[in-house]
Amino acid sequence: MCGIYAQWRSATANANANANATTTTTQAMRERAVAATRKLRHRGPDSAGITVAGNGVAVLGHERLAIVDVSAAAQPFVFVDPTAADPTRNRVILAVNGEIYNHEDLRERLELMFPGSPPYPYASASSDCEVILPLYLAAAAAAAPASALDVSFIDALCGQFAFVLFDERTNVFVASRDHLGIVPLYIGHGYDDGESVYFASEMKALRECVCGDIATLPPGVAYVGVGGGGGATFARWYFPAWQIPEALAPTARVNVSLVRELLEASVERCMMSDVPWGVLLSGGLDSSLIAAIAAHAATRPLHSFTISLADAADAPPSPDAAAAARVAAFLGTTHHDFTFTLQEGLDALNEVVYHVETYDVTSIRSSVPMYLLSRRVKALGVKMVLTGEGSDEIFGGYLYFHHAPSREEFHAETVDKVKALHLYDCNRANKATAAWGVEARVPFLDKAFVAYCMSVDPVFKMVDMEFGFMEKFMLRTAFSSSTTSSSSPWLPADVLWRQKEQFSDGVGYAWIDGLRAFAETQVSDSDMSNAARHFPFNTPVTKEAYLYRKLFEAHFPPGAGFETTVPPNPFSVACSTARAASWLASSSSSGVVANDPSGRAVGLLRVHRAAAAATSVESSNLVDCRC
Repeated sequence: MCGIYAQWRSATANANANANATTTTTQAMRERAVAATRKLRHRGPDSAGITVAGNGVAVLGHERLAIVDVSAAAQPFVFVDPTAADPTRNRVILAVNGEIYNHEDLRERLELMFPGSPPYPYASASSDCEVILPLYLAAAAAAAPASALDVSFIDALCGQFAFVLFDERTNVFVASRDHLGIVPLYIGHGYDDGESVYFASEMKALRECVCGDIATLPPGVAYVGVGGGGGATFARWYFPAWQIPEALAPTARVNVSLVRELLEASVERCMMSDVPWGVLLSGGLDSSLIAAIAAHAATRPLHSFTISLADAADAPPSPDAAAAARVAAFLGTTHHDFTFTLQEGLDALNEVVYHVETYDVTSIRSSVPMYLLSRRVKALGVKMVLTGEGSDEIFGGYLYFHHAPSREEFHAETVDKVKALHLYDCNRANKATAAWGVEARVPFLDKAFVAYCMSVDPVFKMVDMEFGFMEKFMLRTAFSSSTTSSSSPWLPADVLWRQKEQFSDGVGYAWIDGLRAFAETQVSDSDMSNAARHFPFNTPVTKEAYLYRKLFEAHFPPGAGFETTVPPNPFSVACSTARAASWLASSSSSGVVANDPSGRAVGLLRVHRAAAAATSVESSNLVDCRC
């Protein structure tokens, strides 16, 4: 992952107001950009670039992690328009963080879309990101006035990305991120001059700016600003049918072969790389499927990586590590199995909160092992990894989905979960790996895959343990020997039908218990009784949550809005909604849900134990019955 930064002086963004911009103004903007992008260097340690544009109207900065076209493709990209009316304001500048998997196809399509026009003068031979420039230029050429820019050109991109763009010719500024917010992007408004708007991959860069009202830029939305009083708008370019609020739960039957084909295609797209890469293999269903597809498609030995808590005398060993070892042996990967001690995890807490920029309990519990693993991955010379994030949200894989009372409620919860991924698992996976200059790619969140899997009747995802329909039945069936033509299975049956473990549980049950015990030593009863006074927004309800909030505000002080980027979720289990909390309450004999987001929370222990004790044997009768 790379890091991007931009400042746009919206109120004075026109040629007349800035014709006499002083060297002092532009130098101050550059110096601020240098300080801000330095905070992003962990995301892009390979090279850096800063471009000041429009006589001090905008500045764009970039810290690069070179994955594709390693020897070239330095950013920001700059297109010089030879036909511009004003030769002093003839550039379009672009800085991108991400991967555009269909860039080669887009280059060919652009040539067909504009026959006879001069070919776009690519500065790089094979950069995947530069193609955004000619796409924008085509859209801008059709916009009259400039404020009428049609941002649907962004929907042509297949990948995970965030970008900032400034057009000197028309004083148009554009910022956007991918359809689900896989890649982070934040926005803040200037306090010093009352006109600047700032953008950055991580909030820590915005601490270097005199700005506030910090917020996440919504996924699938473009910020379009026009200088000289033209104002700014947020224009949505991604609006799939499954996101329509009043839409009913879909009724279409599932084609499990198509599920498998779409995921295979997504994994193969995500393998685009000019540097060493591998897979993060927890041993759960999702990462194991990604590893299996990658192992089948790879032309060289595949490296897999897992991490678990070192065995403690009074705790059972990690269930994930054992499963990951079985999968690695089955697939023939070059497997790297790392461990960490409880103390090493506790020592990393402060750094993890700083890098992941959250105080959400579930996110931090999972971020620590991922952060520690990413360091080991980078030390082995690997710069990109495939991960299994997103599957549980799409298919309702978390254990609390066992309690969904109807297909309509099940579907509504998956919709809300997928829409919130950018605040939780996407945020955690991106930043925990980027902290060490490693890029995480998420095949389950491919646009086509998500669109199809969210369009089928949720009954094919729902749980009915009495009849053998466990969580993510639809996905498991797609890769079962009963529905594939391959003579060899994708995964061992005990992994393909293994019950869900949250990552923070699966690394070792003593990990969460150790975090809770540590928090007891760091947060007093008096602290908790005054929690609402210290933290009036999103008040922590447990000592563990209080500890993380205290660490967070040491790095991101209140007053600028940093704390509002973490959504209120006091009763969350696995970042669930209030809807799911009501499911758990109604299924609990006491009607109370424990204040803990673990997959082993009180309301889920019965589900966890019952399913774990069951024998997971593939049945062609069950496959035919439901799918």
